[in-house]
Order: sequence, then C-alpha cells, then structure tokens
Amino acid sequence: MPTCVLLALAIWQGQTGAPTGAAAETDLVSLVVRSSLVSKIVLLILVLFSAISWAVILYKTWQFQRAQRQSASFLEIFRRSSKFSEVQAVCRTLSESPLVGIFQAGYAELTAQLKSATGGAPPEGRPPAGTSRPTLKSFDALDRALLRAAGVEVGRLENRVTFLATTASISPFIGLFGTVWGIMMSFQGIGAQGSTSLAVVAPGISEALIATAAGLFAAIPAVYFYNHFTHKVKAFVQAMEDFSLEFLTIAERNFT
Repeated sequence: MPTCVLLALAIWQGQTGAPTGAAAETDLVSLVVRSSLVSKIVLLILVLFSAISWAVILYKTWQFQRAQRQSASFLEIFRRSSKFSEVQAVCRTLSESPLVGIFQAGYAELTAQLKSATGGAPPEGRPPAGTSRPTLKSFDALDRALLRAAGVEVGRLENRVTFLATTASISPFIGLFGTVWGIMMSFQGIGAQGSTSLAVVAPGISEALIATAAGLFAAIPAVYFYNHFTHKVKAFVQAMEDFSLEFLTIAERNFT
C-alpha cells in the first residue's frame, strides 16, 4: 500500500519538476515524474487496480470472519432447539451466516407444504407425541429449495472475489505493456543522442521497469488472497452441504 500511495503522488505531481543530481536518477518519484504520458497512465491504472484489490481483500476478510462466527453460533442454536420456530426467531441477528439463508429457504418451503395440514401454524422440527403428524407433500421440492438457497449464498460469498482474479491475471500484462513502451522510448532517445553509454541507457530502462514492478505489486497479493478466499468459499460450501443434509434428515424423520 505505501508503494501505491507513492506512485499515485508521483503521477499526480505530473511535470512539476524532478530532483537533480545523482540521487535523482534512482529516486522512484523522480523516475515516475520523468516518464512519458503513456507510462503514467499505465501506472495510474495499476495503482487503481491495487487499491481496489486491497479494499476487496479487507472487506472479504471482515465478511468471512463474521460469517464463520455467526455460522458457529447458528449451528449451536439449531442443534439445541427442538422447534424450527425457535431457530427462525434468531435468524435476523445472524444474517451474515450462509446457513441462515439455507434454513430460511427450507423453513419457507416446509411452511408452504404443511400449511394446510397444520392449519397455518409453522412447522416444528419435533412434533409432540400424541399429536397428528403433518406430512411433507414433496421431499424433492424441499431439496430443490435448499439447493437454490445454497446457490444464492455461494454467489454472495464469491461476490467481488473474481475481481482479485482479474487483477492477478491482467496486472502483469499491463505492467509489461508499460515496460515495453518505456524501452521503446528509451531506444528512441538513444538513437537521438547517438550514445549507448550506461549513463544514457540506465535512466530510461529504470523508468520502463517501474511499470513491471507495479504490475507485480498489484498481482501478487491478488493471487494470494484469491486462492485464500476460494479455499474459504469451498469450506463454506461444504458446511452448507452438511447443514442441508442435516435439515433434510430432520424433515424426513418428522414430516414424511
């Protein structure tokens, strides 16, 4: 992040002047300020990609941590409760958990199917002994409702994560384009000056390579966190599948 800020400030400064002397040749800000307009545009694009990527990383980290904590709390309540209505009452406070969305979809489907049999009362997970046993009309419909809800929850978890994949794949190529363009400009300068000494070649090559470094700086964290979040999503998917099976088992035991 500090490097991104430094590059952004350098691009914003534009042509306001550059440091002089030997130290200026290796100063990052001065190299960016002296670069061509195309190179500055490339660096600005990479800074934007990197900044948005870090915003996504921070947001998804917060979201997944909340989802994990609330899922653990929801499972504890679900397994401790003897009635679905008791679980439904706490769903609003645990809305970040993907298991809540699956439960609510299953609960709504059960309510719709058992409404006529129960006289409009909500279905319970374990009906009291001696009472009439309501019957589930379509077990497959309940299964499909849970699958649809799981798809919605997976989409919510994966939201914005794909931007990290885009950043990881496209940033190095944008940086490479900036480097190639900078080297082309450097060779034009060499031809105009008619000299191939290191003092003439080195500054231009250094300016060109900044774009590659910026592309890698944007891509490397995006690759790491994309893989990290993908692993997290797979763990949530497994938890949702296990919960769906648990929900179906209770429904089959009590309503078929």
